[in-house]
Amino acid sequence: MDSMILIRQRNTLSEYMILSGADNHPPMLDKDLYDSWKSIMELYMQNREHGIMILESVEHGPLIWPTIEENRVIRTKKYAELSATEKYQADCDMKAINIILQGLPTDIYSLVNHHRVAKDLWEKVQLLMQGTSLIKQERECKLYDAFDKFAHIKGESLHQYYLRFT
Repeated sequence: MDSMILIRQRNTLSEYMILSGADNHPPMLDKDLYDSWKSIMELYMQNREHGIMILESVEHGPLIWPTIEENRVIRTKKYAELSATEKYQADCDMKAINIILQGLPTDIYSLVNHHRVAKDLWEKVQLLMQGTSLIKQERECKLYDAFDKFAHIKGESLHQYYLRFT
């Protein structure tokens, strides 16, 4: 009886882990379903703390760090010198990059991980996936064309026709 309860607890725990993992980790990109992944990623980003700021970083670019003048020299403010809102935005810029990178398979990750701006990273992934989509559409068109032209050759047996078709 105790083993039955233990087994049920494991199933419940694993189900709970799967459900909670969906919220704790961004969805992984499936190259054939880029448009769906993009929509889900946008929703995932919005659902994070300060999600609107994260999404704005992806869509409009990072915080332009303010400058100050010291001894007649203009320099960029250090993180500690930023206002609370600016610090949130700087943090959200980094979170946006991390979220996007975590949702990429290793082959795509290795092509884009050098980008340090979420907007650039997002656009590069989109560009890569559009190329993949065009190649897929081209292959699909060629297959449909070959299928349309596929016909029985005079004198060919049904078995030969089937083998050629497969």
